[in-house]
Amino acid sequence: MSNQLEKIQELIERRATARLGGGEKAIAKQHEKGKFTARERIAMLLDEGSFEEMDMFVEHRCTNFGMDKKHYPGDGVVTGCGTIDGRLVYVFAQDFTVAAGSLSETMSLKICKVMDQAMKMGAPCIGINDSGGARIQEGINALAGYSEIFQRNILASGVIPQISGIFGPCAGGAVYSPAFRMLRSIWRASRVLFLPMWSSLLLWILRITSSRLYTLCAIPSSLPLRL
Repeated sequence: MSNQLEKIQELIERRATARLGGGEKAIAKQHEKGKFTARERIAMLLDEGSFEEMDMFVEHRCTNFGMDKKHYPGDGVVTGCGTIDGRLVYVFAQDFTVAAGSLSETMSLKICKVMDQAMKMGAPCIGINDSGGARIQEGINALAGYSEIFQRNILASGVIPQISGIFGPCAGGAVYSPAFRMLRSIWRASRVLFLPMWSSLLLWILRITSSRLYTLCAIPSSLPLRL
């Protein structure tokens, strides 16, 4: 086998590993709870065969608390673009099978990249949230990642439609970002948002402030959420 064919085979194998997220056992547990995986949700949302994934092989850079021995391609979020009824959208879906969908520094970079591309192209950005919040092993780096996401939520307000779906128990920053978005949907009554009372008040104040600075744009009626 030539060197080129070996590289192609290696790429195929790496893609197959990345598509498994946290592994077959973790996927089975997700299904037992009546929940779909991040990739399954994206497949149901977008037009068949339209999804183009970004940063499939990105991994975290944390070495603390044994994290140097735990690496998953994609690092807990699937990002990319596709179409709904032929219209361009950008999407990210947090993968609960990888570290409970917790946000790392590199995950935040992937999400920010998708949001930046959506603003550049003037296309809607859809977030599918299923996350336990910040990845505690990364400490302040994970929290800094949320600040970057929040900043983009504000910059995108009134520029593009921002849509969030809550598809699992979300905590901390995984709740704050959807609170900034135009449209939020909680899928089924079993989905829970963990948000302290003082944080709820702060977000309410921030939304009032941002609404005075940015004019909300209408969500196209031809953009269905088919999850």
